[in-house]
Amino acid sequence: VQLQASGGGLVQPGGSLRLSCAASGFTLDNYVIGWFRQAPGKEREGVSCESSSVISTYYSDSVKGRFTISRDNAKNTVFLQMNNLKPEDTAVYTCFSSRGRTTHWGRGTLVTVSS
Repeated sequence: VQLQASGGGLVQPGGSLRLSCAASGFTLDNYVIGWFRQAPGKEREGVSCESSSVISTYYSDSVKGRFTISRDNAKNTVFLQMNNLKPEDTAVYTCFSSRGRTTHWGRGTLVTVSS
């Protein structure tokens, strides 16, 4: 059972990145999915999550209107599309999936927004 995050990197302010989180050993349908981030010296922040039914989504105020969470059940992958990136978005981004008492965590991927 594993979540493998990828897609981080260095991007200029105003740019875009798409993070991916591929699941193996289990299927993502019927799981809540989401992303946290942690910037250096700051507390971990919940960025976005999506209900298992895909009916409800949550975005933190800091990313609302710029980030979009989605899932592709055929690819068993979660995505986080990040647009209009700002320097304050610099952080390690970590994906998770949760159902009942079971939560899986991916390894973080670093996003650096800098000119």
